[in-house]
Amino acid sequence: MKISVQSIHFTADKKLLAFIQKKADKLDQMSDQIVSGEIYLKLENTVSEENKITEIKVILPGSQLFAKEQCKTFEEATDLAIESLKRQIDKHKIKTKPHLSNHKAEIEALPSEDL
Repeated sequence: MKISVQSIHFTADKKLLAFIQKKADKLDQMSDQIVSGEIYLKLENTVSEENKITEIKVILPGSQLFAKEQCKTFEEATDLAIESLKRQIDKHKIKTKPHLSNHKAEIEALPSEDL
């Protein structure tokens, strides 16, 4: 999976980028349909300690998934966003899984003589 990381209003260090890459690779293991990912790291100008925002967008064929978290550290925000995306990927797999209707299943179960 191709991942692009953009840090807005600051420069991310290599240690943080390596952490994010490691976490994003776990998403790639969950689904082989992931085309690419975009990660935005933002510093919000607030008095609060929870001023670090991680936004992750994952592109799948025909859809895209998005998670945004705000925490005290980028690592914590990334962890929470990745967990959210894992749940979304699971739901997406279930939603896009081909389903057989009961009618088709009954026809396939009948011996060919009965048709």
